[in-house]
Amino acid sequence: MEKVYIGIDVSKESLDVAVHGVKNLMRVKNDQSGIQKVVRLAVKRNATLVCFEATGGYEMPLYVALSEANVSVAPLNPRQVRDFARSMGKLAKTDTIDARIIAHFASTVPGLKSRPIPDTQELKGIMTRRNQLVEMITMESNRLRGVSTDLSVSIKAHIAWLKQQLDEINGMLRSSIDQDPVCREKDDLLQSTPGIGPTVSAALVAQLPELGNLNRRQIAALVGVAPLNRDSGMSRGKRIIWGGRGRVRAALYMSTLVATRFNPVIRNFYERLLSAGKAKKVALTACMRKLLIILNAMIKHRTVWSNSHSPV
Repeated sequence: MEKVYIGIDVSKESLDVAVHGVKNLMRVKNDQSGIQKVVRLAVKRNATLVCFEATGGYEMPLYVALSEANVSVAPLNPRQVRDFARSMGKLAKTDTIDARIIAHFASTVPGLKSRPIPDTQELKGIMTRRNQLVEMITMESNRLRGVSTDLSVSIKAHIAWLKQQLDEINGMLRSSIDQDPVCREKDDLLQSTPGIGPTVSAALVAQLPELGNLNRRQIAALVGVAPLNRDSGMSRGKRIIWGGRGRVRAALYMSTLVATRFNPVIRNFYERLLSAGKAKKVALTACMRKLLIILNAMIKHRTVWSNSHSPV
């Protein structure tokens, strides 16, 4: 069977697609519709390998879509592609030339292997184990109250061992995120937010993969920070939050507490609600929802935190 190599030049607005050995080129928008056209082409041609330069993050949606379609895909180092082009005497810089060169590079360089985006199940498993260790440390710490000296020695030794295990799991968690380009990009965006540290960011990346793919109401309901009705007949109950993903909500709660002090957008929003007579618990819940919606928009549009975010 003839091998088919596809090169793609990625920009913010468009994708230029070249099949090695084929004269015609395809240009599509770098959006969901255009990406699906590229995926269909790769599947139809039974592509041996699809390559593109890993630059700027604009390739990430394409990378995800090709990996999910089980297409063999490999992001390339831009410097390697430029050196390859110069070795062929190709000094001009245009999108169509880049796409052809990338396709030629893929067909020529030996040992070039597919690098699909890893499954996030492993990341979720590591996060679950981390949560278990934190819970065990808390339980053992509570058991120290009122026990004899002999028992406290045993419990403290167990706590020390659990903390050592937690340090190792934290290292595994960070390594897993760093090795996955999609998770790493999300992590970088989330940690640009005042109040979001490595632990909370990891929890959101691992336990809320829908972040950035839902609208504001859907993501708030999914996490459990959207006020829900408690009405029956003529009775009108108090609006409360419930359900959703408890661990994500707990992580978001802690980050919101920090954000009400150190994040100017959330702090100003929180103080405005208190000044309007809202109870602290109600104001904090509203801040959790606001922070989550902003984070959702940041991931969706792939932008870092900005203090110009408007209240919701």
